[in-house]
Amino acid sequence: MSWLKRIDLAIITGALLGVGGVLIAFVGNPVNSGICISCFLENLAGALQLQGELRMSYIRPELIGFVLGAFVVAKKTGRFKVTGGSSPIIRFFLGFFIIVGCAVFIGCPIKMILRLAAGDLTAVVAVVGMMFGVWCGARYIKAGVFLERERNMPRINGYIFPFLAFLLLIFIFFQPVFIKQGQTGPAAMHAPVLLSLALGLILGGFSQRSGLCITGGFRNYFLFREKTLLSGVITFFVTALLVSLATNQFNLGLNGQPASHMSHGWTFLAMTLVGLASVIIDGCPFRQVIKSGQGDIDAGITTVGMLAGAALVISWSMRSTSAGPEFAGKIAVMSGLILCLLVVVSYRKNVRTAR
Repeated sequence: MSWLKRIDLAIITGALLGVGGVLIAFVGNPVNSGICISCFLENLAGALQLQGELRMSYIRPELIGFVLGAFVVAKKTGRFKVTGGSSPIIRFFLGFFIIVGCAVFIGCPIKMILRLAAGDLTAVVAVVGMMFGVWCGARYIKAGVFLERERNMPRINGYIFPFLAFLLLIFIFFQPVFIKQGQTGPAAMHAPVLLSLALGLILGGFSQRSGLCITGGFRNYFLFREKTLLSGVITFFVTALLVSLATNQFNLGLNGQPASHMSHGWTFLAMTLVGLASVIIDGCPFRQVIKSGQGDIDAGITTVGMLAGAALVISWSMRSTSAGPEFAGKIAVMSGLILCLLVVVSYRKNVRTAR
């Protein structure tokens, strides 16, 4: 694929993400949270009874669409490559702690940009924190610190996540008794199922082709001054801002913003964790879900770790409310940062030994 086509695809994907993320909230999804991987996984964990808060229990069709859209496009274009075997336990736990960071901020990097585009100034600190974490990760990569390369795996491994996504789709329409769907709170705030699914499929397909990743865009710029993915991220923000203004969903300010708090120091640390961990495992939460649909087993393991994190941030109160982060959430963020540093130190020693 030529450079021009790649940057065009990144811009188109960013525009679709901006328009879709704002409009899906306009027609039913939570305010400023049209698309949020951490929120969607928390809802999914509740629907599967992995956490007990019914008001946050709902199978989000967008999440299913992301996986299946990426799978179909990868198969059609010959990009379905089944690989894995790169530090699975580390990836699982970093996926877990990425969701902890998102829960303390109250949103993944996608939602962070949507909140900022809707005028939520508390998200400015989150952007700075995430960029700092990505910058640190890029510095480690320049020093030769990164997880070992994946290897080819039997193809059956690559079909597991698309199959699970299809199974969840069946659960949506047939609603077995073991699936819980909340009727109040965030679970009751959702766009029509078919519209959500269609948006997910479109974004999943375009994201698979473009490789759009929020943290990846900043990482590539810090490493190589390469702007392809960053152009998509910027387009995402600008488009979301314009659509927010057009639909009267823009509300500039700090206080009283939906799903936000004023503990800016913990917001910074939480999103530093998200940025750093995402660089170590090569992709933000959205990118991990997309890669799990295109045959990347490592991304699938990370996504399972994110689902575990989504369940426990609710069950163990490792998250924030409008009053700020819970004590357990603060401990978990610091634990996640320590784990990231331990991983970096360990792999840096390996690099020095190899030299």
